[in-house]
Amino acid sequence: MAWLAGLILLCLTGWARAGETALALDFEEANKLYAQGNFAGAAATYQRMTSAGRVTPALLYNEGNAWFKAGELGRAIAAYQRSLALEPRDPDALANLQFARARVAPPTVPAGRLARGFARLSVNEWTALFCTAGWLCFALLAVGEFWAAGRSRLRHYALWAGAVAAALLLCLMLAVRFAGASRAVVIAREAVVRSSPFEEAASAFTVSDGAELPVLDTKDDWLQISDGRTRTGWIKAESVARLGRAE
Repeated sequence: MAWLAGLILLCLTGWARAGETALALDFEEANKLYAQGNFAGAAATYQRMTSAGRVTPALLYNEGNAWFKAGELGRAIAAYQRSLALEPRDPDALANLQFARARVAPPTVPAGRLARGFARLSVNEWTALFCTAGWLCFALLAVGEFWAAGRSRLRHYALWAGAVAAALLLCLMLAVRFAGASRAVVIAREAVVRSSPFEEAASAFTVSDGAELPVLDTKDDWLQISDGRTRTGWIKAESVARLGRAE
């Protein structure tokens, strides 16, 4: 059986190396297209890589840059947003996102200040902070069981660590909620938002490429969106890139 295990390991290693080689070739191809000024081709290649599960902040950032150069504001904004979800404090992605947003015609509803605040850390980072505080609390209590002289002081510290852990748990829950909020970025030059989810329905308002809008509901291949004020309506799913729960 040892030879069979070795054969399986050899095959898995070969497949992994083949995957890495394919990734490197695709990345090289995308970079070459970008250097040649074929921004749409480069963006499509980057997107093919991310769609295949090769998702990294750098790859999404490059995709965003390529879409922006190709004049696709919505696709660029969506790529920058996805990059920042993985690496929230990347200054280049943050700057490019704001640069792209400044060119979007209203109505557009970027995430609120509270959501942006919690997005300064990724969900994984909030989780790590909560777990650290929680384990510190338990560790202090455990040590106090064996160190009678310092038990009172350690319990005092454990109480503070528990309070911090509780606060961080609340922050984590809010971060998950904001990260999972379903939003749409318009990727069509101009899209009609209709009063109901039918092609024949009356036009409620129009939105332009790059507009960011909260998703309220879905029905078949339609999304109900809001302009952030009083107007709501339905837009074709093919006209937007979805973020949050629908990614």
